[in-house]
Amino acid sequence: MLGSRKHNHIIETPDTGKWQLAGYEASLPLTEKSNPITKEIDKADPLQIVHLLKLCDAEIFQEEGETVINYQRLYSESVLQTLIDVAKKMEDILKDPEHSLVVLSGCGTSGRLAYLLVTSFNRLLKGLQKKHNYDYIIAGGDKALLTSQEAPEDNPYLGAEELEKVCAGKKQVLFIGISCGLSAPFIAGQLDFCMNNLNVFTPVLVGFNPTNMARNEIIEGWHLTFYQVAERMQELQKNYRAFILNPAVGPEAITGSSRMKAGSATKIMLEILFLAAHRAAFSNKEITANGILDCLQAYERVHKVTYSQSKKISVLVNQVGESLQKGGHVYYIGWQTLGVMGIIDASECPPTFGADVGDVRGFINNGYKEMDNKEGNIASLGPEFCIAHDDFVRNILPHVNDNDTVLFLFTLDDDLSEIDKLATQISANTSNLHAVAHSTAGHYVPENVKKSFASIISITWPIVFSEYEGCFVQKLQRELCTKWILNIISTGGHILKGKIYYNYMMDLKVSNTKLFRRALAILQRVTGQSRLRCQEALLQAIYDTDELTDPIRTSEVTKHTQMASTKNQVVPTAVVILARNCSLTEARSRLDAHPTMREAIEACLRATGRKRTADQIAAGIHGEND
Repeated sequence: MLGSRKHNHIIETPDTGKWQLAGYEASLPLTEKSNPITKEIDKADPLQIVHLLKLCDAEIFQEEGETVINYQRLYSESVLQTLIDVAKKMEDILKDPEHSLVVLSGCGTSGRLAYLLVTSFNRLLKGLQKKHNYDYIIAGGDKALLTSQEAPEDNPYLGAEELEKVCAGKKQVLFIGISCGLSAPFIAGQLDFCMNNLNVFTPVLVGFNPTNMARNEIIEGWHLTFYQVAERMQELQKNYRAFILNPAVGPEAITGSSRMKAGSATKIMLEILFLAAHRAAFSNKEITANGILDCLQAYERVHKVTYSQSKKISVLVNQVGESLQKGGHVYYIGWQTLGVMGIIDASECPPTFGADVGDVRGFINNGYKEMDNKEGNIASLGPEFCIAHDDFVRNILPHVNDNDTVLFLFTLDDDLSEIDKLATQISANTSNLHAVAHSTAGHYVPENVKKSFASIISITWPIVFSEYEGCFVQKLQRELCTKWILNIISTGGHILKGKIYYNYMMDLKVSNTKLFRRALAILQRVTGQSRLRCQEALLQAIYDTDELTDPIRTSEVTKHTQMASTKNQVVPTAVVILARNCSLTEARSRLDAHPTMREAIEACLRATGRKRTADQIAAGIHGEND
């Protein structure tokens, strides 16, 4: 066993937070609690927004605190030991590519990260002249890489079918199912399938809630809860037949927005796991706790490097906020996997902020050839699936103006003449052209490239000496740095647009069971009304009616989410209905009477004397509201 010890850290991590105390929003799992650090982020200026997000991201690297509830953390002995155990299982798989496979699966952001890791590590294998040994599954298929496809998350049978198809003919499979909140039915179905076929599968569950906080409601149309699946895995872990990797990283900066901290922690944890297994399989390097700790500290350095640019990032936050407030757009123009990071961030804005698909878009050099996704070119599915730079130049650039913000994402190893040419074209249409440029020490963006950009965030990395693997590891770190920057500017921009109230995503798309439950929790916390009354108001907003019929009230949640997935401002409308005790028509009229959603909600709550302080909201709902 690993010895109990404190670790040296590269960054300062926040002190133990209120969320770690017994009784803090006790009815909610960790991933759905509000973070006290950001409780008034909706009133912050751009530099304050960056600072608050810096503190939240630093919580990823916190160690266990001396609190009544002592959550295991990324640096905890139990988590480090599980990483070692799973890495050893993966090492065996990598040594037998003919008969074995590693499969990553997830929904939404988790599925996109599964795709990114699989394609990256398959390329690493190719560079080592090894056979591909990874595959990914994303709920909703490859179109979910680019747009929100939330509904398939609720289907455990579909998850199991997809897994069985991918693994056909394999004798040993290490399956890694990612569900940040330990709640996705799609993943539950896959884990259950694995546990019913342990002669082939070793299942691994990745998430960020303790197992006792896994969703404990019967999954619609199925026979189990996620909690029961996780409980069975805990038993199997005692004999190394299954594994759970679920360190606490703290509540999200924007409540429930697992694209942010949980997404970053997923990337960090799985890359450490994969690298340890690769080094053992192909370089005969023993998998040790010290090796894993070294990797963790390297990712802490990425946090330090990223947030050393806080002032420049805040300028971008302000610029993106201005574009969104003016009805303009934000375009990420990226190269290689930095282009993928832009596409991932853009895809998350509609479900999180109720943004239009065109508000934030990502584009990548060479389109689907560079993406290297399983289904290949899916541009025929619609204009939102046209992601190549050529598509941007042909379809978007003619309409770009000074209300829009364009952000380039590249390294100095990319084709600088191509970057210069495209930047020159775009700068003729808008002065709001910016860049995030990664380089190694001693290398700088050439002056002829600089001239087209209003600002450049230059990220400098150490020179790499272990050529192939060292460059690969630095690529992973650049991706995380870029992810953090993009998460900051898209979140900050939507905060400035008035899409966040306190730290709640008020305008989320209610498009699956998880988001339906989250919407109810937000309504309870903001209005102080009972769960039953909140559900009535939510259904009124979803079904466009003041009179709810019994068939509507008794319908399954999936019916509600199918209706809600095409509707706008469902949660804000329900808030106004509850706050003013008014009709649907009046609620929408009151929302339209204010320049931002946040101002409309604030006005309605203040007018009725129901405006609550941040501390009251953070305390959670008690009594009849539980």
